[in-house]
Amino acid sequence: MHKAGSTRCWAFNMPQVALLQMTSGIDPVANARTITDAMAAAKAGGAAMLFTPEMCGLIDRDRARAVPHIVTEAANPVLAAVRDAAVREGIWVALGSLAIRREDGEARYANRSFVIDDTGEIRARYDKIHMFDVDLATGESWRESSAYAPGDAVVTVETPVGRLGLAICYDLRFPALFEALGRTNCDLIAIPAAFTVPTGAAHWDILQRARAIEASAYVVSAAQVGHHQDGRATYGHSLVVDPWGDVILDMGGQVAGLGFAEISPARIAEVRRQLPSLANRREMPKSAA
Repeated sequence: MHKAGSTRCWAFNMPQVALLQMTSGIDPVANARTITDAMAAAKAGGAAMLFTPEMCGLIDRDRARAVPHIVTEAANPVLAAVRDAAVREGIWVALGSLAIRREDGEARYANRSFVIDDTGEIRARYDKIHMFDVDLATGESWRESSAYAPGDAVVTVETPVGRLGLAICYDLRFPALFEALGRTNCDLIAIPAAFTVPTGAAHWDILQRARAIEASAYVVSAAQVGHHQDGRATYGHSLVVDPWGDVILDMGGQVAGLGFAEISPARIAEVRRQLPSLANRREMPKSAA
């Protein structure tokens, strides 16, 4: 179990978040059990809200094997289990993302985040906007857009730990989304992820810190870690970064587990007073033809 290493005390009764670093597999029922067990442990540890990684319900790049498990929201066993556990444990959950079969006529799936309150109600949904279509120097090739349709909405929601903005993994690389989230004055932004090892080693930490600084907000990024049943490897290093860009929790790149960090409203206010970049932001002039 990981605890944030910050020694500063900005306010009494600061809300606490928990992050689940996972090595999700090919069995949604087993993954759901891992998440609901973590919900109980997070509540026992004093957290008001648990954050889970991208694709926490299923990681399987064998599409023939995965397809029977990609179902609608109403039929999804992981979503149902988390909603039930939210009521039982009395805790909010930012469910990093699930693969969801859409019901709007789009043949491709949605890579969808959910925010679930402590009565089991879904307070917000966010479909990942930016698709991971890349060919890496290591030989890894990914075409997320062949299976998943991109979302088209910026989403925020009020939670017990503040106003939360939603993003997913590859979204991290696109500052326009975080510009839009910054305009909503989010207190924190969730960036659940399943980063590859090479891209994580190169860019994960620096981009997370940049996004926190730009938004003058906490960034809470629960991540997949280690070697998965489908053969892939993920980077881990679930992070909480404060509005100044200081990393207050890093869960490392080796093992799954639960980590805790405090969210300080006073710290957010202090940073915004000290460096009022949100207040000073101006619209960019159009470039000359």
